[in-house]
Amino acid sequence: MDQAEQLRILKAGQQQSKPLARVIAVTSGKGGVGKSNTSINLAIQFRKMGKRVIILDADFGLANIEIMFGAVPEHNLCDLIYQGKGIRDIITWGPMEVGFISGGSGIVGMSNLSRDYLNYIIQNLAQLDSIADIIIVDTGAGISDAVLEFLIASGEILLVTTPEPTSITDSYSLVKALYRHPRFDADTMKVKLIANRVQKGAEGQILFNKLNAVIERYLKVPMTYLGYVPEDSQLPKSVMQQVPVSLHNPSARSTAAYERIAARLLDKEESGRQPRRGMAAFFSHIITRKR
Repeated sequence: MDQAEQLRILKAGQQQSKPLARVIAVTSGKGGVGKSNTSINLAIQFRKMGKRVIILDADFGLANIEIMFGAVPEHNLCDLIYQGKGIRDIITWGPMEVGFISGGSGIVGMSNLSRDYLNYIIQNLAQLDSIADIIIVDTGAGISDAVLEFLIASGEILLVTTPEPTSITDSYSLVKALYRHPRFDADTMKVKLIANRVQKGAEGQILFNKLNAVIERYLKVPMTYLGYVPEDSQLPKSVMQQVPVSLHNPSARSTAAYERIAARLLDKEESGRQPRRGMAAFFSHIITRKR
């Protein structure tokens, strides 16, 4: 079967109405604040609630997800784009059948491909909507163009912040860059804050109130507070064992926190407010901007 025939088949399949996956980006203003731990443990909690989950590791140059999962991927996104692998070939299955896709540097070079081949790749990626209910995009940290494009393409953004002054300052810088992005839409794109490594719940609320007050004053678009994850000695222990704390120690304080945050994200009212884009729209958006 040649590439043109594959395209025709994929486009024909697209004619049928299919449910779209919920795409959630997890990000942070600076590195080292627990972003990847958040992605992995929310994925585990979603699985416990019966959802099919895939993590896209879009933190190029790093391999945090695979290291924390204790699994080495055989293929990555580059193999789909340049080696003709199918979408299922590039998914590595971790604990509790949480899938993850290593991004490699594949997306960076996609703007050089022909439009027909880009359509083929996008339709391949769209198959993720039938494989997963939720796709978590673990972005890089900071305010690079690549990070902002992933956030804009996702629409639903979880911002992980700690009480450290540098984390708060960098989180504000990230939100400011996002809100001032020419394609930011306050009606459909929501930033939801997770306060990480706090001593107690009150500290998490204070952290949110402080950052949100500045954002409302100067940027005029408020954030949403999802909750907090307490400082927990069980978390680094689980990382050393390469097992998510939600599995390594189900009774840990951090595990309970991730469970609460995941439940809030799956709450019918919260989930219903968020339009679902699916992976075809996600990648189409990124590629269009690069072209």
